[in-house]
Amino acid sequence: MKIRHIAVALATTALVSCSSGTSSTSTSIAVPTSATGQAVTSTSIAAVTPNESSITVTTTTAATTGKLTSFTAEVWADNWFSLYINGKLVGEDSVPITTEKSFNSERITFTASYPFTIAMVAKDFKQNDTGLEYIGTDRQQMGDGGIVAQFTDTSTGRVVATTSSAWRGLVIHQAPLNKSCEKSSKSDVDCTSRIASEPSGWTQTAFNDSSWPTANTYSKEQVGVKDGYNNISWSSDAKIIWTSDLEIDNTILWRYTVTA
Repeated sequence: MKIRHIAVALATTALVSCSSGTSSTSTSIAVPTSATGQAVTSTSIAAVTPNESSITVTTTTAATTGKLTSFTAEVWADNWFSLYINGKLVGEDSVPITTEKSFNSERITFTASYPFTIAMVAKDFKQNDTGLEYIGTDRQQMGDGGIVAQFTDTSTGRVVATTSSAWRGLVIHQAPLNKSCEKSSKSDVDCTSRIASEPSGWTQTAFNDSSWPTANTYSKEQVGVKDGYNNISWSSDAKIIWTSDLEIDNTILWRYTVTA
């Protein structure tokens, strides 16, 4: 059981949908190609019916010349994620990380030309920089994270990418470094952390991630998958990934390039 908090919001489009209401927002914005040949991005969000946990975000991202193809990304995260294609934000977890038991899966559609670069932010819930959750209760503890995703070429139905040990990840929030503080009544004093900023341009295709460690893979039992995971028909190649430490690594930047 975890609480989750959104740290990244869509820059140009917002979707509001809650299980207790029926209001929704649909917005589209188009940005023309510049004279220098920069990528064209158009984004639209369609609201779903109440009590559904998936959203559809359609984005065109042409970082290189070539035939544009439609893709569907299917993602389950413990606890929250955002997704970039060739440096453009195309979607994020629709359930706030502050919502208790907010595990869910998402389907996000976008168009791109091969090759394209996937970049994802994955966050496990942390109540503050101690890295702990349920602070001050008898459930005070370290959380654990995990993410699984697959990307399907909708024109062929072929799964062209899945999370695996080939993905590279960079930890930018790590806490508590001293796990012995997990039950401390003064966790804000006793727990230590390591926090870094996102590297400039890390979502872009040209970014060099060769120094980033490759992912560790985990079983469903190790991560303890919950609501939403079974709503997706996962490819056998789609693995749950995280770093080497499920507990203290709280925010991770992931990258992977799809060649064809």
